Order: sequence, then structure tokens, then C-alpha cells
Amino acid sequence: MLDNSLPPSSEPVAIHAAGTVLLHRGDAVDRIAHVLQGRVVLGVMLDGQMAHQLGVVEGPVWLEAASGLLGLTHAVDAVAETEVHLQQVSVSDFVAEVQALPAASRNLLMDMARSQRQQTELAVSRLAKDADARCAEWLLRHAEPVDLTGSLAVKLTERKRTIAAQLGIAPETFSRVLRHLRERQLISGGGRVLGLPNPQALRELAGV
Repeated sequence: MLDNSLPPSSEPVAIHAAGTVLLHRGDAVDRIAHVLQGRVVLGVMLDGQMAHQLGVVEGPVWLEAASGLLGLTHAVDAVAETEVHLQQVSVSDFVAEVQALPAASRNLLMDMARSQRQQTELAVSRLAKDADARCAEWLLRHAEPVDLTGSLAVKLTERKRTIAAQLGIAPETFSRVLRHLRERQLISGGGRVLGLPNPQALRELAGV
């Protein structure tokens, strides 16, 4: 798997014309796609068009393997830029190949998968979401239960300037968004601990 090899159970090679949508962001991952040759654009589609491009990959390369390994939905849309020769492997077979690796290699690969996924999510968030949505998503990602009722809160362990940089916004914008969220009663408290009295409304704002 680490050298782009395919297990014996791989599906036959399929040829896709340029413009074919190969992956849909948010879809469940039941197969992991391996591009044998051709170029693929990764990004965020709106109204059937690639509105925000994250980058271009060229075969041989795995598409969204990290999402399959982590049991998550696709983080990006993928569209064939040229004719693409594609072969797919079931997630169960792919995971079995990874599980067969030595423990040190397996743990390293999973750590890399988690890191890649986090970076992809951040990149997509910066492209497709406004500052309010990015902040709401960040708060939800860092929320922890504070009591037996399931109430959530976020401890700000980093300076607001550092958090703003992670979100790709100015510190002043981050402070303004927090003020707006407080006015809408989506966060409460102050200082280093923020309560989340309405997580569902935050999820709707974040689009997750």
C-alpha cells in the first residue's frame, strides 16, 4: 500500500473522461480509488462546477485514502482533469492491508492519515466557509463535556491570535465573531472557557 501497489482483490481498471466527477465531498467511503494515470483536480464544487480548487494530483496516486482509513466521509470533491485510468479497492481490503503492516509502520501511517485529514478539512473550511462558520466549526471540534448533562465547553488553551491564524482570519475578526456568537446566545461565559449552550445551532452555522 505504501508503494502504490494494489491488492489482488482490486476491481478492473475503469477509464473516465475529462470532466468526470470521481468523488463527492460528504459521501461515505466504501471504496478507495487509485489513479493509475491521469490528472485529478481536488477542491469544492458548487452548482456542479469546481468553484474552489485545492490542488491537482497525478497518477499513480491514491484519492482520499486517509478518509477511508479513518472511517470518515470524503473531505473533497475530485474531478478528472484529463482522461483518468482508475482502479478501486474496497475499504475493508485496504484496511486489512494496512493492518498487516508492522506496528510501527501502521501507527505512522494512521498518524499521517489523521494529519492529512485535519489539514484538508482546514483548507476546505477556509475556501468554502465564511469566518462565522469557520469559528463555529472550530468550537465544535474543540468542545468537551463539562458535566453529566452533556453540556459542552471549550477551553482556550492558546492565544486568540494563534487561533485566528489557524482559521485564516485576523485576530480582530475572531474577536468580532465571538462577540456575534455571544449576542446570538451560541456561546456563553468569558475568559479562557466558553460554554456552548446550543450545539445544534452551531452545527447548522458550521454546516456540519
